[in-house]
Amino acid sequence: MSGRTKHATSAPVNKKTSPLIIDASHVAAAHTYLAFAAFISALLLGCALHYKKIVKNGIAGYPEEWFPSVSATIVVPASLSYFYSTSSPARLTQPCRLGSALLASFARSQCGGWVYITSTDNHDAHDVLMVLYIVCNLPWMLGGIVNTPPNLVQVRKRRQFTSIAFFASIIPLVYFFIQHKVQRIPGAYTRYAFFEWGLIFLDVLYDSISGAHFKHYNLQARLFRSYLFHALTLHSSPLAPQSHDSKSTESTAKVLSKSADAKTRAPASDESKPGGAAYSGWRQLACLINTASRPWLSFVTDVYLSYLFWSIVTSLLTTLFYFSVWELGLSGAEAALFIYLTPTLLGITPLRNWAATRWGRITLRVLSLTGLAAYKIDSPIDRLWAVIFANVAVLLSQMADWTIGNDAYQGFPLGAGLILSSLSKNINHSNNPVWPMLNEEIGGYNKTGMVIAIFAILELATRPSNPNVNAKLERKKDASNDSKDTTLRNWLASSIALGSLFFTLHCLFTDSNTIIAWSWTGYQDGHPRGPLPHLHGSITLIAQSFGLILPAVLPTTISSALLTHPLWFAYGCASAFVMYRFCDWPGFLGGLNFAVFCMSILPLVVSQHSAWNGDKAGRRYFTAFFVAILFYLANTWTVAYAFVPAGVYLRERTDLVLSAQMAAMLLAFRLPFGGVSASPNLFLRIPSPTRTHLPAILCLFSLVSVLATLLHWPAVGPRPYKPGTRTFNAGIWTVHFGIDNVGHDSQRRIRDIIRDMELDVVGLLETDLHRTVYGNRDLTRVAAEELGYYVDLGPGPNMHTWGAALLSKFPIIHSHHHLLPSPHGELAPAIEAVLDVYGTEITVVVSHNGQEEDPIDRELQSRELARIMAASYPRPVVFLGYVVSKPLAPRPAPYDILVNDGLVYDIDHQDMDRWCEYILYRGLYRTAYARVSRGIVTDTELQIGQFVVPKHGYVLTNQTEESRLIRSWKEDLPEYHWFPMEYYGDEHEGGVNGHYYHVFDTPLYYQLPDGAIL
Repeated sequence: MSGRTKHATSAPVNKKTSPLIIDASHVAAAHTYLAFAAFISALLLGCALHYKKIVKNGIAGYPEEWFPSVSATIVVPASLSYFYSTSSPARLTQPCRLGSALLASFARSQCGGWVYITSTDNHDAHDVLMVLYIVCNLPWMLGGIVNTPPNLVQVRKRRQFTSIAFFASIIPLVYFFIQHKVQRIPGAYTRYAFFEWGLIFLDVLYDSISGAHFKHYNLQARLFRSYLFHALTLHSSPLAPQSHDSKSTESTAKVLSKSADAKTRAPASDESKPGGAAYSGWRQLACLINTASRPWLSFVTDVYLSYLFWSIVTSLLTTLFYFSVWELGLSGAEAALFIYLTPTLLGITPLRNWAATRWGRITLRVLSLTGLAAYKIDSPIDRLWAVIFANVAVLLSQMADWTIGNDAYQGFPLGAGLILSSLSKNINHSNNPVWPMLNEEIGGYNKTGMVIAIFAILELATRPSNPNVNAKLERKKDASNDSKDTTLRNWLASSIALGSLFFTLHCLFTDSNTIIAWSWTGYQDGHPRGPLPHLHGSITLIAQSFGLILPAVLPTTISSALLTHPLWFAYGCASAFVMYRFCDWPGFLGGLNFAVFCMSILPLVVSQHSAWNGDKAGRRYFTAFFVAILFYLANTWTVAYAFVPAGVYLRERTDLVLSAQMAAMLLAFRLPFGGVSASPNLFLRIPSPTRTHLPAILCLFSLVSVLATLLHWPAVGPRPYKPGTRTFNAGIWTVHFGIDNVGHDSQRRIRDIIRDMELDVVGLLETDLHRTVYGNRDLTRVAAEELGYYVDLGPGPNMHTWGAALLSKFPIIHSHHHLLPSPHGELAPAIEAVLDVYGTEITVVVSHNGQEEDPIDRELQSRELARIMAASYPRPVVFLGYVVSKPLAPRPAPYDILVNDGLVYDIDHQDMDRWCEYILYRGLYRTAYARVSRGIVTDTELQIGQFVVPKHGYVLTNQTEESRLIRSWKEDLPEYHWFPMEYYGDEHEGGVNGHYYHVFDTPLYYQLPDGAIL
């Protein structure tokens, strides 16, 4: 016994749980081969068995289309990347792997959706799933690049190249999709299909790169018999390569090793207990929020709070302008504009110090939410008071943040919030979804905005404070005391520059379509001469994003020298000149460059202003916002000169206002005289996380803007309501700047009545809303996108009119914009368009003449309109206009000039109860005439005329006055001539949404002349 050797005992081996260890790089390789094999085999089998069927689409088939799309090809499940794509890089912490895995899994599920659901099966589902797939891939791919260890140079380069190729291919993908879906060009879908397949292959290729990552760290998977996938662990190996990041790698390995050992020693851990897995999941989520993702979350919060700042500030003008619209002059509510001077109160030291504290900021942000909750207030004046209160709170909070800034950080979330505001308007038909002028029924998402705002404020309240901030501020204060005379002596220059830039951003870049409206001139040869507001607005957002990214990604020395140099200012001046002077694509390109310029200097100008901390805060903010107020008034005076005092001095002088804006911004640059003379490096200190967070956020915004444009575009092009009948309805409506009688946006109510009345051609007046006081909106967006219309916006805001727009179900061959003679009163716009109506060219004229107070203007304008209509003879004409004249009134009243000199007929000259709106026509059979009450949409009725186009090659017959005025019962006409029965009623009962047939209490119907050939 004593001579025996005692051997060490070991724990009994549980055969059921003995692991099978597999190198993770082999899993990655298997995934890659299987994924490529699945897609390629599906493509080969589909082409071999059903080639002509899978290349055919709703536009064309073989031979125009000769290559199939992914969704048309796939028959068997091909999304094999679920397991592999959820395997995150080893360098990430456990919570980061969890979040990354969730994103990747969600993206792959959306990929399976749009792959298996074709656009023919379900157009909306296919597009939405594809958008979600691309959007989710953005953080997944960028996250993989960011979290690749620095020593894995080749892995990082391969991931960068693949992700760039992936997202770059989206640009031609979108282009060919538009050619296919919108322009309906045969063969475009084949070219689109190549890039769609490219997305799939690049996605698989990106995933395959992780094989090298796994192999580098000898990452292995343990597969147990009791369940398939137990844990993913990192094993140390003497052959594993060392790196410069060895400390983080070793610490990660230790954490994972300890975790695995703990699970081995303590089988009754939290996860093994009832509910323990859920508890562990919550712990991981808390870890995710409090560690790795907190900087991201804080930056996103700052961007959203800046979005609320822009939303509340821009809502003030739209809310107060309601009163100016109804007064047609100064109403007194305009005094609310001076609320923008509220930051002057920060000159009071106790208030400034309190507003800069955590609880001061939180309190002010909570109070500012009254601006979002104001949508619940029915009274326009009470709503205005709520918005005023919200502006006081949000201005104090935002400006107080600037007083404690010690770098250029504040300008970046401010710019990103502006871009997010513009993006939200682009998605929501040019209306900010949290404006108080909207509610749930008319496109508002006020409750959603408030819920997100509450979470953002909670994040702000729980955000860890930076212990170094106070020390930095003290050091900065001490340094500034010694160098203020030499580096920051000109507070006046920085304040003026800030005020000018603030107004410029509000005036031109709070909506992505404003600079398009500046350059728009109409159609030629069936195609638009320039960018389309509904299609190319996303390009503006991309330009703004690029401009804001510039100072973040360039090295500090380069960006400081470039963005403060006078040559950069010269670039901005040249861009502004091109935007103002040229039209169509050249003018739009000038506007894009001006967007890049303005956004690139925003961090510079804000940091110049915040460099003073709290010193001279009152006078600085008073100067900045007083300059902005002067520009607001001057910009409005250029068009409202007929209704405001001293308007004659700025009448149609946008050039002077724009020149003054640029002169004020000049003071932000390094000049040998007058301007800010500080060292540029002082103003462009950018926190390192911002250089990472900002480009990712703005790339996401840009991508979403492009995809939202595609989702909003109608799946089917504009089509007339009564195809095959040669009948069309034409209407004229003065829509009062899109503000209804209770101060709400009226786009959707306008859409509803246009749809119900089946208007094929619509003239809308008072529609130029691309000004700060109107909210920089596009009144045609809802009707054009949801009902399908060709749109001509008419003269832009730089033409200084109240606006006229044309919506047509028929293609617009040519259009020309006229500024009618207006020597004394408001400038009158007109659109002359040639439409292809059932193969016949018809001239449609939409105009808004001057008011009764300017008889000479109205006479000259009527003569010009008559000349336009007579010049188109013998082509058929429909005139839809705001005339201001009694029927049959002799010269110099407009009626006689238009009818006799224009060679047209009145739609019914026996209707003597008219004053503003008139419908005139020539070369067509008029079969119906209706007058619909205004409801609460506007102060003017809707007039509708129904016309029949003679058969091509035949002339009108029997056009005597007696034959044209033979009335008819609607029952004697085919039903497609009838107007909706639901609109019979009066102000007490009947009708729809307050609209009903009035004056005659019914539409008037007319017989077709004997012998009419249709």
